[in-house]
Amino acid sequence: MTEGCIFCRIVAGEVPCDIVYQDEDFLSFRDISPQAPTHLLIIPKIHIVSLAQLTEEQQELAGRLVIIAKKLAEKEGIAERGYRLVMNCGSEGGQLVPHLHLHLIGGRKLGDGLG
Repeated sequence: MTEGCIFCRIVAGEVPCDIVYQDEDFLSFRDISPQAPTHLLIIPKIHIVSLAQLTEEQQELAGRLVIIAKKLAEKEGIAERGYRLVMNCGSEGGQLVPHLHLHLIGGRKLGDGLG
């Protein structure tokens, strides 16, 4: 745990959240400022600042993050209609919390993306 990291504090149980999924390595909870009817955050329980700090040894962790998002989209009932996965990296990339996290957003028609 990194002192002062809000997501580390959530993992430690110090900050309440609406948990939707948890296993020994990951935690998912509802975003407190949702951008759509479904807006979940999926985080590794270990502190990784951002995508820029992922190592070759963490490939499996990164892959599991995406698979968990897919399963949560199914559980939330948005998989068939479509959803968006967003991972911001660094301040210029829009990352607000310095702890690796993936946004799962859906439940309504989203604006056109990049492709």
